[in-house]
Amino acid sequence: MDDPKAPTSAASGPKKPRANKYVLFCAILASTNSILLGYDIGVMSGAVIFIRENLKITYVQEQFLVGILNVCSLVGSLASGKTSDLIGRRYTIVLAASTFLIGAVLMGLAPSYAFLMAGRVVAGIGVGYSLMIAPLYTAEIAPASVRGMLTSLPEFFIVAGILLGYVCNYALAGLPERFNWRIMLGIAAIPAIGLGSNIIFMPESPRWLVMKGRIEEAKRVLLKTSRDEEEAALRLHEITQAAHDDADLASSKGWSGQGVWREFLHPSPALRRILITAIGINFFMQASGNDAVIYYTPEVFRAAGIHNKKKLFGITVIMGCSKAAFVMVSALFLDRFGRRPLLLLGSVGMACSLAALGLGSKFLEHSGSKPVWAIVVSIVAVCADVSFFSIGLGPITWVYSSEVFPLRLRAQGTALAISVNRLMSGAVSMSFLSISHRISFGGMFFVLCGVMVLGSLFFYFFLPETKGRTLEEIGALFEDKNEVDNTKAKEMTQL
Repeated sequence: MDDPKAPTSAASGPKKPRANKYVLFCAILASTNSILLGYDIGVMSGAVIFIRENLKITYVQEQFLVGILNVCSLVGSLASGKTSDLIGRRYTIVLAASTFLIGAVLMGLAPSYAFLMAGRVVAGIGVGYSLMIAPLYTAEIAPASVRGMLTSLPEFFIVAGILLGYVCNYALAGLPERFNWRIMLGIAAIPAIGLGSNIIFMPESPRWLVMKGRIEEAKRVLLKTSRDEEEAALRLHEITQAAHDDADLASSKGWSGQGVWREFLHPSPALRRILITAIGINFFMQASGNDAVIYYTPEVFRAAGIHNKKKLFGITVIMGCSKAAFVMVSALFLDRFGRRPLLLLGSVGMACSLAALGLGSKFLEHSGSKPVWAIVVSIVAVCADVSFFSIGLGPITWVYSSEVFPLRLRAQGTALAISVNRLMSGAVSMSFLSISHRISFGGMFFVLCGVMVLGSLFFYFFLPETKGRTLEEIGALFEDKNEVDNTKAKEMTQL
């Protein structure tokens, strides 16, 4: 039976949504943590060339050096769910920045390959924390009308970090090789310090506060992050109702602290659909090879006949600018056109771009003269691939991962999905060069094209549209109508 005192949804009906500057401010502060991963991806694509020459490492060691950060971010991702439930979303953001700071200092001072690997292990754990907490915090603090745009901000800052890394590569390439790569990696400690201090300007997530029974504090946060008092009251009612429903469900099933993972292992039909959706989109985000393409772009074009380091880094700067422009397009139109149209456009576009890149690379592999037109086609195809990624999979993966899970499972569910993301990123980064040496870069790009064709089919059949719905309403999209009717019938029988 409906609560007669509950606010009605009419509060959000006829009024035209307008941006809340405080929400935008908080979302930007939380999302800037993602710049740390982006900077590492961008700067490592160039730094690894100098590391290989300075430390005399093999291409297998190079792959492990690049990929170990992504594999170790799996640890941070898995731990972040429980951590953020215990200490809150704000302090998890500080933990992420602090861990990355330690890793950046270790990398910048590394005297050997082993020391450098240790720094990347620590930095990877910090990256895992930041990738989970930034979209989760933003999704929980933002109203439904702008949640898509704000939750896609982590991808914008990842891209900004990548571009910053490319620029640093280009600017520092002329320094002696025993110094340049250490400066490239160590300079990441500077933004990490600033990001950790952002917490003093950020409120705690209202949904986490409700979970902890701190209703008055949650109400104050919602008043600051909503259009008006009526919307704040409506959001508070929905959040508290969802929290009570979750508590009743946990009590009825006798769950203890291990209940979340027990439910993941034995999911209901609705939760099974959510897990397939969240894990699937994270799997295809990294199986697309986007991170590996960015890491190894200089290697690809070196094989294509471009050996001048400044020219190689210049190409990556062009690629970074293209990626940054299109991630802004996605952020601006995500709440207008919805998640599905942009996701399908991006994934189909990536498949076509990777096919063109494969053709260009194959032609260059079998051509002794290395014609300029083939190199230009390859450069355009790479830029198109990362641009379509920035329109679709890049931002929308973070949006979906943070909004599809119910409140009781959101932190640890998001952590599980992003752990799959990091595991795939590490696996692809650590195997990209080895596979490419066996089947050529062109063959590798054709494999990635096939992966994106499968991904497009998965997105079309399994991912529902979530635009404009509150986090509490999204769960209904995954429920079977007969299952809901049976549940309601049982409740009426008990009454």
